[in-house]
Order: sequence, then structure tokens, then C-alpha cells
Amino acid sequence: MKYNIFVDGSEGTTGLMINERLSGRNDLEIIKIDYDKRKNIDERKKCINEADIVFLCLPDSAAAEAVSLIENPTTRVIDASTAHRTSKDWAYGLPELSTEHRLKIKNSCRVAVPGCYATGFISIMYPLVAGGIVQKDYPVTTFGISGYSGGGKKRIAEYENPEGNPFESPQLYSLGLTHKHIPEMTAISGLSCPPLFSPVISSYYKGMSVCVPLHTRLLPVPYTKESLHEYMENYYSQEKYIRVMPLGCENNYQNSFLGATRVNGTNYLEIYVVGNNEQIMLVSVLDNLGKGSSGAAVQDMNIMLGIEEGYGL
Repeated sequence: MKYNIFVDGSEGTTGLMINERLSGRNDLEIIKIDYDKRKNIDERKKCINEADIVFLCLPDSAAAEAVSLIENPTTRVIDASTAHRTSKDWAYGLPELSTEHRLKIKNSCRVAVPGCYATGFISIMYPLVAGGIVQKDYPVTTFGISGYSGGGKKRIAEYENPEGNPFESPQLYSLGLTHKHIPEMTAISGLSCPPLFSPVISSYYKGMSVCVPLHTRLLPVPYTKESLHEYMENYYSQEKYIRVMPLGCENNYQNSFLGATRVNGTNYLEIYVVGNNEQIMLVSVLDNLGKGSSGAAVQDMNIMLGIEEGYGL
């Protein structure tokens, strides 16, 4: 049996990557839309309702519009936009968080793909809040750096301008502290107040690090670096794509630096526990176009269709 798949918004960065990941699979039939009809609402509606799975790689308003076009009760949706990530009617597409998350993805007709920064942050913060290690009202701060592909086609064009990159250094942005991923970072992690999030875009194509520092004196029960590492390692011990790295392994890397491109081209997310017993920092490293978008979307599709979770990844 082949499943019919439609990628709505296949010309964007995420859509292109999803198509690339699906292209070699013989269990799927990809529904094609003529290039000049890709924005024609009637043609899109036809393709959407013919599909078993629809990937939405669209701006928020267009994603909401696409959902409104669905008349076929068996059509299932995986939305890569931010439109539905905090909706209780949608499954949040990060299955590693808990058995309940994976089961909801499997049984849902509507799945929201997490944001890239949000994936890095929530993979750290959700286990800490769920385990009572970090209180819900902890004054969380987080810092992230990403390659410029995370900014979409417009930002890619700026950085790849043949006349030269206009940015002389990595750029802090979202200085109003209202980054679009903050609502899901707060809600999905179980925090009662939003984290102070400071993102940076840099002049390499892809790859991301997200850092979450903790003051052990502010925790309900003081944890050491070793005990916190043990907790995180046990939490993700059965997961294939989230790996808690051995303590001290970062010291074996070149000049003890931890780069943001370590897992590029994969669906893996690595978590490091570094620092000392007064100040501990957890760091996640992922491909913002892999586990941070297209890889997560395909993983969610596999779960929804009852296929081996890592197939095609």
C-alpha cells in the first residue's frame, strides 16, 4: 500500500528538505502540483483532499487557510508553521518528550512540528520541569545560535548575496524579547512564565546550539552536574534521536570548543551537561533543518502511519 503525500509550500526551505527526504521512498506517492498553480486555492484544495498526509510548509495565515480547505475526514496534517503549536487540539510533534506525546502523535489527525529553537530548548526544559528539578516559575534564561538558513528564503538571499554578505558579525535579533517560538517554549515546557530568550544568527548555513544555564542554589533540591547528567541520561535512554552525551566529552573536541554544526545532515539532537556544581549549563545541538524542521516532520509522519520511526531518516 502506498500513502498519498502532498507538500503544500514545497518551494520553501522546509518544503524542499521534506521533498528531498521523501524522494527515495517507495511506500509513498507524492502528489504534484504545477508550479504556476501552487498558489491556486482550488488546485491546492484538490491536492489536499486527495492526500493521506499533508505537510504544510507555509506562513501561519496560509497554514490556517489550508486546514480550512480540508473536507476529507481521513486527510491528516503535519504543520511546520507556528500556527497550531500551542493548540490543545493539535499534537505537539516532539515524540521523545513522553509516552503520551508519542501516542498523541500516532493517533492524531493534526500534528504541529516544533520550532527549531523550541526543539532545542524544550528537549532540555521539559524533563527538568516534569521531574520537579526546575520549578515552573524559575527565572529561565536561554541563548541560541543558528545558521542563516533558519531565517528562510529572504534571509538566505541576504547572506548569499553575490555582492557580499552584508553582516560583519553574528547578529543578535528579536531584541524585544518576543521571538515567535517563546509561546511554545513556555507552554510545552510547563513553565508558568516565559523564558528570557536571546537568539543569534550567524554567517554559516545550518546548525544550531541552544544553551540553558541553571543556578543550583535556586533549584528546589540542589543538583550536582553529575546527578543532573544522570537524570537526563536516564530520561532519554530509550530514544534514538535525542542523545545525552557523556560528561566531559566536550573536552575532547578541538580546543574544548563545542560547535553548532556537529550533527548537521542528521535527525539527531545532542545534549551536553557542562559547568560546575554552582552553575550548570545544558546545551542542545541540532540541525535546524533536520530535527529542527524537516527531519522532525518526517519522523512524525512515520509515527502517524505506523511505519518504523526512523525510516528515511
